[in-house]
Amino acid sequence: MCGTLRDVGEIETGEDYRDAVLPREQWEKRQFVGCDFAEADLRWLRTRGCTFDDCDFTKTDLGESWHEASAFRSCTFDRTVLADTTWSGRSFLGSSFVDCRMRPMMLRETDFSLAALGGAKLRKMNFAGLRFREANFTGTDLTEADLRGADLTGARLSGARLEGADLRGAKIDANGLVQAQLRGAHVDLDTAVAYAAAHGLVVH
Repeated sequence: MCGTLRDVGEIETGEDYRDAVLPREQWEKRQFVGCDFAEADLRWLRTRGCTFDDCDFTKTDLGESWHEASAFRSCTFDRTVLADTTWSGRSFLGSSFVDCRMRPMMLRETDFSLAALGGAKLRKMNFAGLRFREANFTGTDLTEADLRGADLTGARLSGARLEGADLRGAKIDANGLVQAQLRGAHVDLDTAVAYAAAHGLVVH
């Protein structure tokens, strides 16, 4: 059963969109709180200036959707289809991603702070300049990913695969430099010195 879409600016709380078939919808400045989009068909959805707080996107198909200046805060993405999506100027603050199809994605000015991406397969993806403060990358595959200028401050990188990744200009804590697998990663001089110090070397 699907709830009725309300007027622009009106807040929808706890609405049920489970199994809804709403391809090619265009939503602008809508606000959703605690809504259930599980298994909904939202392919080619276009959002602009929308907010989604504590919403469930389990098994939702968001393939080929486009999102500008929209926020998905503390949302659940479990086995969600996110392939061929475009995200610009938006936030995934505190959201969790489990077994999602995330390749390819186009991301610009996107904030993944506090997001849970543990175990995700993100090989060769472009995350240049994005924010991942205190994100969880435990066991995540970021092999050959582009992370130039990304902010990984406080990120959990235990067992994360960053072999061959481009980390030039990225911000990474000492713990991350110790925990992640970095063989063949491309780094700048500052990161190289920080890596040596994190492993107990004394650089003269």
